[in-house]
Amino acid sequence: MSGPFEELADLDRLVHEPSRLAILTALAACKSADFLYLQRLTGLSKGNLSAHLSKLEAAGLVVIEKEFIAKIPNTRVSVSKAGRAAVERHWKRLDQLRQASLQWTPEPS
Repeated sequence: MSGPFEELADLDRLVHEPSRLAILTALAACKSADFLYLQRLTGLSKGNLSAHLSKLEAAGLVVIEKEFIAKIPNTRVSVSKAGRAAVERHWKRLDQLRQASLQWTPEPS
């Protein structure tokens, strides 16, 4: 059986990447958010945010809707059911691994 430190390597890398985890966590807390709000919240550049959103959308974790509001383009992003489940599962697993690491004792050598 592997210890908590080895199990960190088994985390879902798509969700665990810090920028994508921030995006998914923010979206899980609201109905939807526009692109500029997510950019301000995460501190990512437009290109970087766009790249992360594309990966999340391709995996079915977010839904992206583009529209025009008074002739101005607007991109709204929401977390999908699968995305909400993935980020909740991820945070739960991180909490479990943290607790396991606090109780871990090295084996005598």
